[in-house]
Order: sequence, then C-alpha cells, then structure tokens
Amino acid sequence: MSRYPADFLHGTLDTLILKTLTGGPMHGYAIGRWIEEATNCGLELEEGSLYPALYRMEKRGWLDAEWGTSELGRRAKFYRLTRTGRQQLASHTAAWAAFSAAVNRALIKAV
Repeated sequence: MSRYPADFLHGTLDTLILKTLTGGPMHGYAIGRWIEEATNCGLELEEGSLYPALYRMEKRGWLDAEWGTSELGRRAKFYRLTRTGRQQLASHTAAWAAFSAAVNRALIKAV
C-alpha cells in the first residue's frame, strides 16, 4: 500500500510511466515494479491504475506497444516511448518542477 493518498499519484502516473520507459521497452508488470523500486516502495501501483494508464497513453500516441515474451517466458505486451511521449515527458517534468517548487516555497514560508 502506498504511503501517500491516491490523488497524489493521479496527476503524476503518466509522467512516472514515461520516465520508466526512457530506459527502453518494458511490459506492464516491469513498469510497475520499476516505479515501486525507484520510490523505495513509496508508490505501489495497482493493476487497475497502471493498465488503463498504459492503454490511454498508447491511444494518445505517447507509447507504442507490441507483443513479445517476458523474461519468464510468458506472453506480454511491451511498451516503448514514442517521440511524442518524449516530448510529453519533458513538458510534464518541467510542469512538475515548477509546481513542486511553488508548493515548497509556500510550505517553508513563515506565517
């Protein structure tokens, strides 16, 4: 279970998935595990969040997908970042940096 409320993840899930795929194609389960490991288990993705996001991002043209075989010999859908996806990642990352900087300024401001 995540240490953070579900609505914290809602706005950042796409960005996290895009970031994950900068290392190359991955199947859904591997994407979820990478995000959990990268956040020291601070964020745990449920299938009900991850797979709809992957399908939505594929439909938007941010990801390409093709069927292949996982490291365990199972059939799996592998997702790859597109050029549009890379542009979205850059845009989302810049927006997140500006947003988090603004929140941090407010949190440290004396009352």
